[in-house]
Amino acid sequence: MHFGNRRSSRSGFACGRGTLNSEERLTLRVDARKQQIRTFYHTLFHAWGPQHWWPAQSRFEVIVGAYLTQNTAWTNVEKALANLRSAHLLSVKGIRRASLADLERLIRPAGYFRQKAKRLKIFVEFLDQQYQGSLTKLFARSTPELREELLNLHGIGPETADSILLYAGNHPVFVVDAYTRRILARHEILAEEAPYDEIRELFERALAPIANSVAQSPCPANQPLAAGFQAASHAPSKMSTVKRTALAQVYNEMHGLIVGVGKSYCRKSQARCDECPLQKFLPRSK
Repeated sequence: MHFGNRRSSRSGFACGRGTLNSEERLTLRVDARKQQIRTFYHTLFHAWGPQHWWPAQSRFEVIVGAYLTQNTAWTNVEKALANLRSAHLLSVKGIRRASLADLERLIRPAGYFRQKAKRLKIFVEFLDQQYQGSLTKLFARSTPELREELLNLHGIGPETADSILLYAGNHPVFVVDAYTRRILARHEILAEEAPYDEIRELFERALAPIANSVAQSPCPANQPLAAGFQAASHAPSKMSTVKRTALAQVYNEMHGLIVGVGKSYCRKSQARCDECPLQKFLPRSK
């Protein structure tokens, strides 16, 4: 008798080698998702090359930008940063000595300026009390320990904490934002409301193998595809070109590439799917 398609007593389905249980099926799904993310990385990097993200001249400017970009567009953040720079306050010492009223006035273009001014003051107080005002000492902490400390500060959620870790401290942590969630949902990889750390860990596991090839070869210059896809890259800056580990560099690039897709193509409304470099990977129902 032939039992090739008969279900086993375990939860599983028939395949060439027998049956797969639920754990094995889950592993296959996760592996497929990781491969899709790697394909996205290679496709976008071939289309646009290095994104030079995060654009900043110092580690502290990255930290301030991470606070200011909460619930606002980057163009508004740039205005607030320019105000701080003009007032010679875009430094730990500057934020420390600035009055709360002056700080609120200068960062007003970024919105929620009262909350953000208080949060910047809290960060500097934390830095002074725990690390003698030294960013070098702060970022010398292990990634898990520092991440926990940052998440315990008022006004810092996972995205802000991971932005500070990756872009200011060069810690290998992937940053998940609204663009990431939207792209994953539209490509039916993960639900848009999936837990933050589930998405972060998926990207970290998916992108880790790419780091070896990055470590062995220099980054090429931008090589736009013939279709002329619009990118969102920035001009090189002191922080975007700083030396970092291959793993941190890959996480950095992938987040920057996702920002480019989200801004130019995978918009919340009026998405431009037909013009997107990732269009060919959309489910057929799309």
